[in-house]
Amino acid sequence: MEIARLIAGRSSAEIVRCDADARVRDVVATLARRRIGALPVMEGGRVAGIVSERDVLYCLAEEGGAALDRSVREVMTAPAITATPATKVDEALSLMTRRRIRHLPVMEGEVMCGFISIGDLVKSRIDEAEREAAAMRDYIRTA
Repeated sequence: MEIARLIAGRSSAEIVRCDADARVRDVVATLARRRIGALPVMEGGRVAGIVSERDVLYCLAEEGGAALDRSVREVMTAPAITATPATKVDEALSLMTRRRIRHLPVMEGEVMCGFISIGDLVKSRIDEAEREAAAMRDYIRTA
């Protein structure tokens, strides 16, 4: 299955994002309020990177509370590792595992059309396995 099927019906306008000039403290508040683990970081209408809980944690461990006043640009992971709508779910899972990341912007050229998490991909694989098992049970019943 391709990522395009996972993001079908989702509006890219609904993707929670932040600006590269935002303060880390504001991003932390957004992550906590939305109960999410990462945000794509935008600069000039393009994805400049990703800021995640891990980025914030590493920065806080190094600098303490002063890190909260830094700009996201200074703590984000850049450049962002991305996928396309044509990327297969298994390829994206492999990429995330190899690179030890949990979120991918989905890009069509320079435009972000989706943002997926490893949870989205795992759910997709579980749903697919359940469909295959149901099809196998139906086949066995009718054989």
